[in-house]
Amino acid sequence: MTTQPYVSAGDLTALLGDRLHAEVVKHFTGKTDAPPEYVERQVTECLRYLYLISRHREELGGLFLPVEQDIDEIWHYLILQTREYRELCEDRLPGGFFIHHRSIGYEDYQQEPGREQAIEEALRWIPLYCAAFGPFDEGVLPHWTIVRFLHERMSMPLEEISALEPLGAA
Repeated sequence: MTTQPYVSAGDLTALLGDRLHAEVVKHFTGKTDAPPEYVERQVTECLRYLYLISRHREELGGLFLPVEQDIDEIWHYLILQTREYRELCEDRLPGGFFIHHRSIGYEDYQQEPGREQAIEEALRWIPLYCAAFGPFDEGVLPHWTIVRFLHERMSMPLEEISALEPLGAA
């Protein structure tokens, strides 16, 4: 059985296009005074989020994925680039459908389905992320709430988090 290579940051940049990628990085570097390398990682993680939603519509569609507010703001910015965002969703991402947006905070989301379901949904995407992009590295921690929580609060090594099986898998 052959495995597909991981989707790289460069692959994701190509999906977005060099011009729009540079525009987003410039906008958020200026807005936040964060270093360009950090903002580039934020954009990459936003694109990873969108890629996962697109590729795994059945498993992840409509679920809360615990990304940080900065990632959500990048998504908002992309949505405002209406033509490019539609092309990204419908023509470049693997699912070929428009990804709608709904903002909701983690605390508010826990109130809706209940804490246990919120945790299950937050953990459901981890194996899908690692299958598509490879194991987690330290650079992911500022951007994905659940990974940071598991690593810092639960003292789980990134290798262990990366090896999590889908819930219900034996």
